[in-house]
Amino acid sequence: MQSTAAIVTMVRDDHFFLKAWLRHYGPIFGRENLYIVNHGRGRGVEELAEGCNIIGIPGDPHKNFDMKRWRLLNNLVMGLRSYYNHVIVGDVDELVVIDPEEGKTLLEYLEEQPIRRVLTPLGLEVIHRIDVEPEAITDTILGPRRHVRLAPHYSKPCVISAGTKIARGGHFTQYGKLFTPDCLYLMHLKFCDFPEYVAAMDRRNAVTGEIGDDIKEISIGRHWFAEARGEDRATFEGFADLEIIEGFDMRPYRRKMQRSFGPRGDTGFYNFARPDYQLQFQLPERFSGIF
Repeated sequence: MQSTAAIVTMVRDDHFFLKAWLRHYGPIFGRENLYIVNHGRGRGVEELAEGCNIIGIPGDPHKNFDMKRWRLLNNLVMGLRSYYNHVIVGDVDELVVIDPEEGKTLLEYLEEQPIRRVLTPLGLEVIHRIDVEPEAITDTILGPRRHVRLAPHYSKPCVISAGTKIARGGHFTQYGKLFTPDCLYLMHLKFCDFPEYVAAMDRRNAVTGEIGDDIKEISIGRHWFAEARGEDRATFEGFADLEIIEGFDMRPYRRKMQRSFGPRGDTGFYNFARPDYQLQFQLPERFSGIF
């Protein structure tokens, strides 16, 4: 039984993303090393995640949802660090991926890494180009989906082996150095499939609608709210307008992260510049089928 790395997430009814999360992390790390906070104690989550460590919590809507969630995840991560060298933490629609060109699994890579660090994979948003990708997702996502948008907002410090505090949303930590290995990516799946996006947004809009407070008064990501949603099909059609960059060299963007890294005001956290790049890339064939 390995004690190199544990994986932590929290989920409420997002079965499509949970299946992808389990397919990706389960075979690499072993389900016994996956920790899932089951928000609302959903029966479907329990069935899909059989063999994992499932922590059931009440699912009552609360305006401070994000604050409470990251308080729980922070403490869970720091506790698990006593038993594992590394802990990967993030939303269920975020997957840490190692470039297949590296020739090793993510577990094998982490076995070689020193501890007392925080690793920040480069954020890539998997997008569904509905104009050129008609194939439905039946099992693996990469293959039917080959396009990604550069997404600094999802370059999250999510591989933790140091004692530190993680900010709400997982976007910043209080660790004062930036390690962003060339072979690691954080792939965000929110926009990977048009029908699944519509269904997920309907669920999230229902949660914020049940809470009923003003968007400014609620500690939940703005993207959960109906008024911030926009028109779904237009959002996906707009991906075709992103500039296509030839090749797959991400080193210049990692260098920009390094150059801009520093304190986030007087909050105690650290960050880097997160430009709104209007760029897309086609993933090399080596990524097909990895999740």
